[in-house]
Formats: sequence, C-alpha cells, structure tokens
Amino acid sequence: MKKFVTLFTDSYKELKSVRTITTAAMLAAIAIILGMFSINVGSTIRIGFSGIPNGVCAYLFGPVVGGIFAGGLDVLKYLLKPAGPFFPGLTAVVILAGVLYGCFYYKKPITFWRVLLAKFVVMLICNVILNTLCLSVLYGKGFMVILPARVIKNLIMWPIDSMIFYSILKALNLLGILKAVRTNFA
Repeated sequence: MKKFVTLFTDSYKELKSVRTITTAAMLAAIAIILGMFSINVGSTIRIGFSGIPNGVCAYLFGPVVGGIFAGGLDVLKYLLKPAGPFFPGLTAVVILAGVLYGCFYYKKPITFWRVLLAKFVVMLICNVILNTLCLSVLYGKGFMVILPARVIKNLIMWPIDSMIFYSILKALNLLGILKAVRTNFA
C-alpha cells in the first residue's frame, strides 16, 4: 500500500517541475496534431491515436500528472475541434484513464505484457463501460444498443494500440529521449 501512495506523491512532486510542464506541453501539441486525424464512425465511435502522448506522459510523470494532462488535453482538444456536445463525464473518464496508465507505467519497466494489460484495463473500464454509459446518457440511446459496436471496436484496437504504444516507447528508449527526460527529474 505504501508503494501505491508513493506513486501518487512522487507524481505530484513531478508536477512542480518546469521540465514536466514543458514536456507535457510538447506532448499535448503532438496529441492535438494526432487528434486532427481521428476518424469518427457515427456519433459513438472514434478511431484515433491521440491517446499515445497521454500514455507517454503517464509513463514519464505518473498518475497525478497523467490524469491532469489527460483531462486538460481533453478540454483543449474539444475547444479546438468539437466533435459532438461537451460532456464532463467523458472528461472524467479520460482523467481516470490517465491515472490508470500512470499506475501501470510510472517507474516500472515497460514490457509488452504490461502495456497489453494496461490497455486492456483502460479499454474495459474506461472505453467500454464508462464511456458507453456516458454516451448512453448524452445521446439518449440504450446502453446495450451502443455496447456491441464499442466492444468490437475496442477488441480490434486493443492489440493494435498496445503494439503501437510499446513500439513507440521502445524507439524513444533506444534514441535515449525518455532516459534524458527521466534523468533530469531524478
């Protein structure tokens, strides 16, 4: 339990660093650019890769910074490119996803299995259950009507997103970029 609490306190300390803020800002810019290329399939399914910088931010700075980053970025992306009505519940789910990624990745070795498990947990809890619930409330459609398409989309995207995220982290590690950012915070 102490390790779990330390995860959050260490992440909170990272939030006070100027390097954390500037790195998060650069990751936010990348996420906004990636968000411009997302594909909407109807009103309840969106396929995109703007969540990759969220995972990188959570990996580098932990659950507190990951949650704040994800929530702030969600609002910013909506202001820049609105896709449907704004719903605070969806932003809360994105914050939870950032916190979950931070719990899985922060100060831990990245393995493909860890990424696969983290993506599965986030996709199940956040994307399939909570987002579907929010969309059901937002659009007035039945939960069970929206659920099957969202389950299929997430099952298809789960290994794809996991492989892409793992590959990007490994490439950034090979280039020494993540190590350079992390050593400046130690």
